[in-house]
Amino acid sequence: MQAACGACHSLAQVTNAGHDRDQWNTVLHMMINVGAPLPQDKFDTVLNYLVAHFPPTPRPEARIVPGRADVTIKEWVVPTLGSRPHDPMYAPDGSVWYTGQMANVLGRFDPKTETFKEYKLPPKSGPHGLVADKDGNAWYTANFAAYIGKLNPKTGKVTKYPMPDSKARDPHTPIFDGPDRIFFTVQGANMVGRLNLRTGEIKLVTSPTPRSNPYGMVINSKGIPYFVEFGANKIASIDPETLDIHEYVLPHGDSRPRRVAIASDDVIYYSDYSRGYLGRFDTKTGAMTEWPSPGGPKSQPYGITIANGIVWYSESNTKPNTIVRFDPKTEKFQTWAIPSGGGVVRNMVHTPDGSALWIACSGMNRIGEVQIRGAKISQKNRVKN
Repeated sequence: MQAACGACHSLAQVTNAGHDRDQWNTVLHMMINVGAPLPQDKFDTVLNYLVAHFPPTPRPEARIVPGRADVTIKEWVVPTLGSRPHDPMYAPDGSVWYTGQMANVLGRFDPKTETFKEYKLPPKSGPHGLVADKDGNAWYTANFAAYIGKLNPKTGKVTKYPMPDSKARDPHTPIFDGPDRIFFTVQGANMVGRLNLRTGEIKLVTSPTPRSNPYGMVINSKGIPYFVEFGANKIASIDPETLDIHEYVLPHGDSRPRRVAIASDDVIYYSDYSRGYLGRFDTKTGAMTEWPSPGGPKSQPYGITIANGIVWYSESNTKPNTIVRFDPKTEKFQTWAIPSGGGVVRNMVHTPDGSALWIACSGMNRIGEVQIRGAKISQKNRVKN
C-alpha cells in the first residue's frame, strides 16, 4: 500500500479516509487509471489491507423528510471502473453525458436504449465540467491539463484551447454565454476566465480574495456571470466585458458555498458545504436568506439545480446521500435516499421541461436519473445495474 499509494500523494490521504470494500475497490481503480504503480497480482492484498484498517468513517444518517412530490431514482453503472463520473450534461439530442475524470473519458448515455459510449481524451486531461453547444459538441474543462476542450462526437476529434497562464492549471466549471463565449472558473489558481470561441482567445483574471477557490458558476438573464468562492464566505459577479469582479460577503464567516443555481428571476441558491445550509441571494436587492439542510450541519450539501422554480440538491455526506427538494414558496423540504448510497453527487442538471434530474454518483461509479412525477405521496426507488 505504501509503495502504490505513496508514489503519487501523501499517505495521509489514505489514513484520513475510510470506506467499505466496494468503495475502496472503486478508489483503487481510480488511482490505477491515473497511473498508480499497483501490479494486478498485488491488488487484492492492498484492497484487503485498506478494508481491514480503514473502515467507513462515521457519517450522519440521512433524514428522510416526507412530502407530496413523487420521485423515482434509477441508476446505471458506467462502463469503466474507477471513472469517478463527475459532472452530468443533458445534450440537445436527449442524450446524457458525464465526465469520467479518472478514466480520462467523456461518456455518452442514451436513455432510450440504456447504452453507453465512451470517448477517450488526450492523455492526462482529467475532464471536469461539461457543457454542450447547439451543434451537439461537448465542451469540457481539462482539470489536470490546463485547457478547455471541444469534442466532436461525430468524428471523435478534440480541439484544445490551452490556458495562457501556467498558473491556471485547473480549469473547473464552464458555462456558455451565448453561442460565442464560455466563462469558467479556475479553482486552485484562484482565477476566472473567458474563452472567445470565434478567436480562441482566453482572458484570465484573479479573484480579489486570496485562496478563494472560485467554484460553481451561473449566468443571469442579463448575461452577468456569478460564481461562488469555496475558499471564502463570498459570492462574486463578473463584468462580462471588462472582467471586473465584485464580491458579496455572506452573513456567516464559516460559510463555504460550493455549487450554485439561478432561478428565472435571477435569484441565486447555493449549497453551503461547510455548514450544512441552503442559501439564497437576491441579485437585485442583495437580500440573503439561509435554511438548515435536513441532514444537519455535517450533511455537506453539494450538487444543485433549479427546475420549474423548485430547488433540488444533494447532501453528499449523509448515509446514504440524499436528493433534497426545496420549495421556495412554502420553504418546505422533502428528501429521498439515493439507492446506491450516492458516493458524492458533485453536480446535477435538469431536463428542459423539468421532469427529471440527472446526477453523477462519483464514488459509486454511476449516473442516475431522478424522475419527478408530481404531487403524490409516495416514494419509489429502483436501481438498474
